[in-house]
Amino acid sequence: MQASCALTRAVFCFLLGATALAQAKAPFMDPADDANHLGAPEDILFWTPEQQVAGFRNIEKIHPTRIIPAAAQPRRLPERFVELSAVPIRHEELTMTVDDYFQQQSVAGLLVIKDGSIAYERYGLGNSRDSRWISFSVSKSVVSMLIGAAIQDGYIGGVDEKVTDYLPRLKGSPYEKSTIRNILQMASGVQWNEDYTDPESDLNRASWETLALYEYLGQKPRVAEPGTVFNYNTAETNLAGTLLRSAIGNNLSTYLSEKIWQPFGMGSEAFWSLTEPNGGEFGGCCISATLRDYGRLGLFALKNGVLADGTAVLPDGWLAESTAPSRGSEAYGYFWWLGEEGSFAASGIFGQGIYISPKERTVIALHSARPDASKRSDWSLQSAMFAALVKALGEAGQPGQ
Repeated sequence: MQASCALTRAVFCFLLGATALAQAKAPFMDPADDANHLGAPEDILFWTPEQQVAGFRNIEKIHPTRIIPAAAQPRRLPERFVELSAVPIRHEELTMTVDDYFQQQSVAGLLVIKDGSIAYERYGLGNSRDSRWISFSVSKSVVSMLIGAAIQDGYIGGVDEKVTDYLPRLKGSPYEKSTIRNILQMASGVQWNEDYTDPESDLNRASWETLALYEYLGQKPRVAEPGTVFNYNTAETNLAGTLLRSAIGNNLSTYLSEKIWQPFGMGSEAFWSLTEPNGGEFGGCCISATLRDYGRLGLFALKNGVLADGTAVLPDGWLAESTAPSRGSEAYGYFWWLGEEGSFAASGIFGQGIYISPKERTVIALHSARPDASKRSDWSLQSAMFAALVKALGEAGQPGQ
């Protein structure tokens, strides 16, 4: 199989160690000109800066997707702005401002919500409040919440049920001992090589068509006891998605719309990329949505999945359970990356993110088109930026007062 793969495979070539060719920073682009810069989906990791901007905000025009309708009554986000552009970001020996970060890291949108109100909102690269943008792996954390919703609804008995209870095609495979919890924590115990740069890695040899992927994974050996060793495996995010689809008997996009998107008041329609035309949605990628709806997703998590009328979409304590360190990794929960002081985040390549701090009652949403798909220094700088914003808001006190 070629290392440069179609979008149905390429979207998985990321997050740990996967780095596209470094290139210039993304430019400002008029959305009216996007159609002239759309790249081939099979080259998504290697798009030019112009192709990144045009493609990231128009993924539904070049790849099969399923619509997630907007809510009839969008959730209001009060605006109590605080000037944060000059906030200093200190990282290792580097010092920059939020404004510097915005320019240097090719940010398409940055939204900061404190105590339910927008404290800071800014757009770049030609984006506006109405622009949708690809999430990449941020959608993994959405799948995690949907699995919680399926448990609350009784479609799934609990995370300690076996994967094969819902995906019987994997009976007799190394996944026979793996539980839903093991998959969510990236600790199935099944061998997997995530190295994108190696043409012989599993990432580059596996087929991402659903049944073919089952066949491929079913032939992998088990190299550790389930739950004991963290091994980032993007293929298993698709297992989580198809497991959920099997349990609820419906599409993930429909379930997201019914359980979260419309009840919580998302303001715009979104798109979920499909594994193949008319197929299921990617478990690990990609939802295309506005920055404000990223922020609303963060608020949904911050509120532990409880709607305005008091309806609990998720089981009691689900977010706390989902964001507790796992046995295999102190930095990973149920498809959530874990930070300091109880913070957690959904992250996607090229700089997509939803950061949540329950302690500081803060949500930060980020859209970017960084030159590198996954560069450790970019991730650590992004974390420093989040921390700087949280600290500045804490020092400023309640927005608007």
